[in-house]
Amino acid sequence: MDLFNSSTSIDLLPRDGEVIYYGPIMNSSQAVMYYDLLMEKIQWENDQAMMFGKLIITKRKVAWYGSEQFPYTYSNVTKTALPWTKELLELKALVEDKTEETFNSCLLNLYHSGEEGMAWHSDGEKDLKKRGAIASMSFGADRKFAFKHKETKETVSQVLEKGSLLVMKGTTQDNWLHRLPPTKKVKSPRINLTFRTIVKNS
Repeated sequence: MDLFNSSTSIDLLPRDGEVIYYGPIMNSSQAVMYYDLLMEKIQWENDQAMMFGKLIITKRKVAWYGSEQFPYTYSNVTKTALPWTKELLELKALVEDKTEETFNSCLLNLYHSGEEGMAWHSDGEKDLKKRGAIASMSFGADRKFAFKHKETKETVSQVLEKGSLLVMKGTTQDNWLHRLPPTKKVKSPRINLTFRTIVKNS
């Protein structure tokens, strides 16, 4: 069974980083199958963030998986990685084959509708491999994903289709912010997997 289609990759950024969009790397029926499995098998929980000393509970749900019980801290909250599921290992193998990168962890996000999104940010947490690749897979609703240069404020956007793969690497996090803008036009859920590399700090 060949999940890959014949999509060609493009670099979305004009400078100061590298964001490769591969488009869908599996057919529609496979993308729907994985969406259903991820909805059912992943241990989803509402995300938390510490803001101005208060614990905020988000509508968006998240999950954190890895090759070890990696701690991962963002928004002043630390999570401990759960062991890989069969489906996540299959998707990790697909992504690693396509990108020729390796990953040891995955942060998953579940957006229930277009009204849930993510504000401008960079993935620069100290636990992450410096300038390591971050591979993002999308399932469910198509959503626009945007980048903004930190100095020039230039913006770039791309609609991420179900079953698609996008990879951020090099100096992207140093020079660009990214976000998932909210929209009232999208009524159905989206699942996003971001495969990452955690480094152990001595």
